[in-house]
Amino acid sequence: MNELIVVIVNQGFEEEVMESARAAGARGGTIFNARGTANAQDEVKFLGVTLHPDKEIVFILTDSDSRNTIMTAIKENTGLTTPGAGIIFSLPVDSVMGIGKTSNDEEKPDETDGTNS
Repeated sequence: MNELIVVIVNQGFEEEVMESARAAGARGGTIFNARGTANAQDEVKFLGVTLHPDKEIVFILTDSDSRNTIMTAIKENTGLTTPGAGIIFSLPVDSVMGIGKTSNDEEKPDETDGTNS
């Protein structure tokens, strides 16, 4: 089973997220620019941390066995109590297409009845 790790951090901390994730075994990720819904004039505090409206969202696809190691590494460097103020969660991924095969993958035989249509 695969997992999608989602990290939402203050703008400018996305590279720290990826450095932490790679050091913990992640192969890569995708970064999106985002904006929080708080008004820029309002200083919003959550658990004593000031939240800023400009955010980065990082998606990291990984296997379930690596998820906790990667999430813990990210939390320690850019978690909610750091200047990055990162929120981290994961979602199960049932199916993946379009990424390269690893050396452990084998080509599955065609499961048709042998006739051409």
